[in-house]
Amino acid sequence: METFLVHILAADKTFYEGPCVSLIIPTSDGEQSIWAHHSSMIAAVQPGTLRYQIPGEEPRMAAVSPGMVKVERNEVLVLVDSAEHPEEIDEVRAKREADEAREALLQKRSRQEHQIAQATLARALNRLRVKARGVER
Repeated sequence: METFLVHILAADKTFYEGPCVSLIIPTSDGEQSIWAHHSSMIAAVQPGTLRYQIPGEEPRMAAVSPGMVKVERNEVLVLVDSAEHPEEIDEVRAKREADEAREALLQKRSRQEHQIAQATLARALNRLRVKARGVER
């Protein structure tokens, strides 16, 4: 099976760099599948589940926050604010963040504070979804 080189970089760490067989990324246009020799593209990454497969291994998944992806010359660069494998997600903390964000949404606040609370809630719920899927395996 043909591979391509992928760089998945979070703001605070290199999440994964190396060969990849397939990569599925949540974008503003839905999930985008990337394979070897994919056409060049740039897209916005949305909070969601990123799935990737390293040659000879089972597919892996991660919760990702907003960012961007660039595909060019059989190489993929994914830049996101955060990326976490299911086993790295603290479920209690994510539930607390979701509860706090829901509470903030109920309060009369500025438009900016409302948008921040919405983004925080989306990230927390996404982390909980990925954690639950990782536990199912």
